[in-house]
Amino acid sequence: MKKTRNMRRAATAATILVAVGFSPPAVADNGTDTAALRDAVSAVAIMDHLQELQTIADANGGTRAAGTAGYEASAVYAEEQLRAAGYEPVRQHFSYDQFNVDPAGTVLERILPTSETYTDEGDDPDFVVMTYSGAGDVRAPLTAVDINLAGDRAATSGCEGEDFAGFPVGNIALIQRGSCDFRVKVDNAAAAGAAGVIVFNQGNDVPDDDRFGAFNGTLNAPQATIPAVGTTFALGEELAGLTGVTIMRLAVDSALTTINSFNILADTTGRADRTVVVGAHLDSVAEGAGINDNGTGSAAILETALQLAESGDPENRVRFAFWGGEEDGLVGSDFYVSQLSARQLKGHAVNLNFDMVGSPNYVRFVYDGDGSAFGETGPNGSARVEQVFLDYFASQGLATEPTEFDGRSDYFGFIENGIPAGGLFTGAEGIKSAEEAVVYGGVAGAPYDPCYHSACDTLSNVGKTVLEEMADAIAHATLTFAETSSAINGTSKGQGQGNVDLRFKGDAALK
Repeated sequence: MKKTRNMRRAATAATILVAVGFSPPAVADNGTDTAALRDAVSAVAIMDHLQELQTIADANGGTRAAGTAGYEASAVYAEEQLRAAGYEPVRQHFSYDQFNVDPAGTVLERILPTSETYTDEGDDPDFVVMTYSGAGDVRAPLTAVDINLAGDRAATSGCEGEDFAGFPVGNIALIQRGSCDFRVKVDNAAAAGAAGVIVFNQGNDVPDDDRFGAFNGTLNAPQATIPAVGTTFALGEELAGLTGVTIMRLAVDSALTTINSFNILADTTGRADRTVVVGAHLDSVAEGAGINDNGTGSAAILETALQLAESGDPENRVRFAFWGGEEDGLVGSDFYVSQLSARQLKGHAVNLNFDMVGSPNYVRFVYDGDGSAFGETGPNGSARVEQVFLDYFASQGLATEPTEFDGRSDYFGFIENGIPAGGLFTGAEGIKSAEEAVVYGGVAGAPYDPCYHSACDTLSNVGKTVLEEMADAIAHATLTFAETSSAINGTSKGQGQGNVDLRFKGDAALK
């Protein structure tokens, strides 16, 4: 899943004034002057699109989540804008199972040796239901499975079937985070006869990752057969240290709902064997209007598409992609890539991804395509994408920071299949450091987006200055790759049969 549960809920967010002015010169490494397009793509116009998305959410229960009337209305608005500019947008339909939990039916409590009830609410919950947890209401003894509370707390707890040797059938398994996927741990527990699973955080120091608090792990589809929750390290350590028989109650009221959704895809003319996919997700979370996440990204690429249509025919085809189902696990973008044949996949030059480009307490993050900051490189060509952004911001005298390819947004399906990728991000629930506050302003010790995944992610939750800066960078990179004559292309890993429900003019490979 793209994003962890937001542990901080803020009621308000600062609004930053727009800085409007002439764009300093910036020439792409292929000699393309992007100033005219950057001047045409303005934060004022993008804010107009965001106002429309806010109005749509207000009229549809406060949300634009996939499968809702708010998403449909958002799509209609984008399609109308694209058609008016001369595009022929196409819907690419898909279905998936959405995981839902009824909070009223969620319980974690200790019955023996003494009674204690734990909470999944507030800024610092004791536990969080794992995504795709099974349903159930269990009262049973607790049994720890191969945990390690000493030293660096390195743990392979629950990763091997042998870890459950002698496990009492019907008990609840207490498992420590570490070494293998959460699904592996839960499936091994279920195979051993466990009635439920409590996975507690590992309790070790990992840069940029919380290994002590409650965490929202995902088990991935299909839904697990037994209930499972993630808890704090402190709670796991406490439970493991109890003497005598410990009896717990673990209840999760969860179910899957089939969601029918779609991506919107709109093409320019240009070489189909050098397709540049410029993407952003159009859906919000169910809790709010999603104006920063990700109205800002989708509105920015929409305005880029509208203005690019006025600039003449690019050398390479640009495919503007408005993804659905991102908040439920990158579903739309993954589906798109999964449908590509080997030939079609190789014809994709690059994916540019824009997810949250107007955070009010922002940092200008650029994806670390060459792996120099985090060690995880993107496919061949991703370093060039990163450099295009870095060179652009340097030409404008604007500082940037790297952010890693950690699979939290729609680029993931592309890089997993060998397509170069990159993009921009202004921060989600992460905390701004004192050093970042010196460079970028804002509030140190506060989230980049205090309304991340919350009802307050409204039009007032957008930093307009950084939105203008990001929009210019989006326009610059889009035109740079649209006009490049030296293609960087994906691999031939595609397994699809080319049967995507698309009817793009000039794209014989997709027919």
